Amino acid sequence: MPRSLRSACPAGVMAPSGASRATDRWSPPWHNPPYPTPPPPRPATHVVVHVTQETFPDAMKIFQNPRSKVSAHYMVASADGYIGQFVREKDIAWHAGNWDYNTRSIGIEHEGWTDRPEYFTDALYRSSARLTAAICARYGIPRTRAHVIGHHEVPGATHTDPGRYWDWTRYMELVADG
Repeated sequence: MPRSLRSACPAGVMAPSGASRATDRWSPPWHNPPYPTPPPPRPATHVVVHVTQETFPDAMKIFQNPRSKVSAHYMVASADGYIGQFVREKDIAWHAGNWDYNTRSIGIEHEGWTDRPEYFTDALYRSSARLTAAICARYGIPRTRAHVIGHHEVPGATHTDPGRYWDWTRYMELVADG
């Protein structure tokens, strides 16, 4: 993992409940949001599950590039479940492709490709599920499929992630066990 991801969380940024503070860290994003003075976000009502279609380091570079105009609150690494935070939860991440959902959801990217199920490791599922459960607890979001959704389920979505190999049954069981 790049050294920049191993730095300590800044004041006020918390690692998710159940996450190891030794491995799960803040990674400074580009200046978020990319557009002038948006309204403040509303309380989160959803968690949106994404798949990067990139490696963790390449996706990190995309999130930190202001010209890309995309971001996510978190990203989970495939090999070990490492969690990087790229946008503070109180800020709007540009992840859903839908302004309304961007303002009231937390986006979690997962390293890998939708058509390569070998990236959906036990470590990735477990780490992501703990993060999702902690987010749901913080915001009072029900731990249900109606509130923990795939990117493809966002109204107006043009994406297909997390794709057919994402094991929703297993993931939601892990989220429920949180």
